[in-house]
Amino acid sequence: MGVSTSAPEEGVAVVTVDFPPVNALPVQGWYDLAAAVRAAGADPKARCVVLTAAGRGFNAGVDIKELQRSADNGALIGVNRGCYEAFGAVYDCEVPVVAAVQGFCVGGGIGLVGNADAIVASDDATFGLPELDRGALGAATHLARLVPQHLMRTMYYTSRTVTAAELHRHGSVWQVVPRDQLHAFALELAREIAAKDGYLLRLAKAAINGIDPVDVRRSYRFEQGFTFEAGLSGVADRVRGTFGTSGTTGDSGQEQ
Repeated sequence: MGVSTSAPEEGVAVVTVDFPPVNALPVQGWYDLAAAVRAAGADPKARCVVLTAAGRGFNAGVDIKELQRSADNGALIGVNRGCYEAFGAVYDCEVPVVAAVQGFCVGGGIGLVGNADAIVASDDATFGLPELDRGALGAATHLARLVPQHLMRTMYYTSRTVTAAELHRHGSVWQVVPRDQLHAFALELAREIAAKDGYLLRLAKAAINGIDPVDVRRSYRFEQGFTFEAGLSGVADRVRGTFGTSGTTGDSGQEQ
């Protein structure tokens, strides 16, 4: 359980998230993920990083139960900072990041894959931001990197999800593959990327980030201000209090 890193073949590092039952990460989990991605990208032997997860789904956002147990705003502040660090680590990783997504990818999962360089998804993967159903806001910055503007807004306001096949049609998912072949296809793409010169890949990553039309760090930080307002006003607790185990991801949560 936790975050681990492996090097299955030359030039490729695999960062795996494993927080049963649904990969809803606690505050420390987001910081651990950020540290693992940064370390993997900084390794001079690495030329591509694969971000993957164990279990039923890729990511169910933050651990809402941890927020509910907090007697003050400490957990909210921690998870906001932790998500900011993890999303930023994926975006700023020195080498390209391939996200391998299975099952549900919601809330914070959107922040991770939205900042990745490429996405390979299983045919059962779904993506969405059920934030408004969880008393939260955030990660519209990253959803806007996956779908067109009006679809992003509709998904955000309704908390609806879309399938990997739909994202493939929009061009944001590279491949949709059978679930049992996800790891192999993600490694195949990573292997193709890692065949390039490592120094040149790092230059390419920096150059592409430099021409992004939206500063994802500043944009997401702006969103987080409204998350804090929702928390301080009490509306987040009121909405979150209605959240049980009947949601899409069971006893998990989505925020940020």
